[in-house]
Amino acid sequence: MVPTFANPFWKEMVVLSKRSILNSKRMPELFGIRLAAVLVTGSILATVFWQLDNSPKGVQERLGFFAFAMSTTYYTCADALPVFLQERYIFMRETAYNAYRRLSYVISNALVALPGLIFLSFAFAMATFWAVGLDGGLSGFLFYFLIMFASFWSGSSFVTFLSGVVPHVMLGYTIVVAILAYFLLFSGFFINRDRIPGYWIWFHYLSLVKYPYEAVLRNEFENPSKCLVRGIQIFDNSPLGEIPSAMKVRLLQSVSKSLGVRITRSTCMTTGLDILKQEGITDLSKWNCLLITVAWGFLFRILFYFSLLLGSKNKRS
Repeated sequence: MVPTFANPFWKEMVVLSKRSILNSKRMPELFGIRLAAVLVTGSILATVFWQLDNSPKGVQERLGFFAFAMSTTYYTCADALPVFLQERYIFMRETAYNAYRRLSYVISNALVALPGLIFLSFAFAMATFWAVGLDGGLSGFLFYFLIMFASFWSGSSFVTFLSGVVPHVMLGYTIVVAILAYFLLFSGFFINRDRIPGYWIWFHYLSLVKYPYEAVLRNEFENPSKCLVRGIQIFDNSPLGEIPSAMKVRLLQSVSKSLGVRITRSTCMTTGLDILKQEGITDLSKWNCLLITVAWGFLFRILFYFSLLLGSKNKRS
């Protein structure tokens, strides 16, 4: 019996991984440009959202920072789109002659991409976490880094899957940008889950941005002892925000008499858990969100394999 493939599975993976690494070394500017984009974006976000305070405005600015940061990780993964499209004809010719298994190609492609994704995640986390003044200390930073890596992983897997489906680079970029925009729209930042129409709620749960966005919000606001709105700060996001502080204190006294509860200018009115409830983030823990984000990455790698299996017939020409 003559074996279908000349080499065992593990050897195919080693050869394909070495070839991918060699191709990357020949074009270091591709990773360099991607790293520069991540660092520039992180630096801009760090300077715009520098050392946010614990106030109503600080809460709104944190929400905006997280939404933009999470969506940025996915958009920067679009560079993975032309990789397979440029290798498509080589891949089809080599697999037609059983040079290697499609599964070997998929796994080696994922393994070679991991070190770069880890480095990009760490660079972005270092550029933003401490500068923005996010909560959680070292443990909060480590989780922030993990969810960034999970986002890069799922985004890269999603784009890689699309590269196995679409026939042209420009068409692929159009589809990637459009779908990622839809993911951001239904992530929960622009409109809460309970306000999304019932006929669109399915898209909310399919959104790749939803889960890392909710994870970083829980990482930031799940501390029940952290106070974000105190006393007279409840007027900050209302038409009464511009009145003098003395008038705000008198208003608080009137409210205290009406409610029968003593409210001073330093009384904690809103904690981090209240913010999570306001944003409709109540169904998943941050670790569940992390696991779901990682699972999305594996799912799209599996779909990429099936796209190669169905899209390239094993016919010799």
